[in-house]
Formats: sequence, structure tokens, C-alpha cells
Amino acid sequence: MKAAFILGTLVLVALIFLYEWPRINRTQKKEKVVFVVLLSLGTILAIVLIWNPDLPGPTQMVDYIYKPLGRMMEK
Repeated sequence: MKAAFILGTLVLVALIFLYEWPRINRTQKKEKVVFVVLLSLGTILAIVLIWNPDLPGPTQMVDYIYKPLGRMMEK
């Protein structure tokens, strides 16, 4: 089942790439690099979350960092 979701994600990413890539002008090299990097990072994150949905989110990291600070401020 996970393989089907990953395949669906990859198909969706390919469609996004095929739709957006021609619309970026040839002279916009930096924009193309940023587009590929962000699309790749988003794809990797999506696949990792499909593979392991129990990964901690960013709010848990913020809680871990600021909870001791909050307890110190309450005293």
C-alpha cells in the first residue's frame, strides 16, 4: 500500500514538473535551480512521511526546546 502512495506521489511530482518547467524562462537559471531544489525536498519529505508517518513534527521540537524555558519563567 505504501508503494502505491509513493508511486502516486512521484506521478504527481512529475506532472507538476512537466507543467511548471516550460513556464520558467530559459534565462532564469536561479529560478530553475530553486524550483528543482524545493520540488526535490518536498518530494523527499512526502516520501519519508508516507514511509514513516509517526515521525515527530516541528511542534514537538519547539516544545522540547521551550518547555524548560517556560518552567523557569513560571518560578
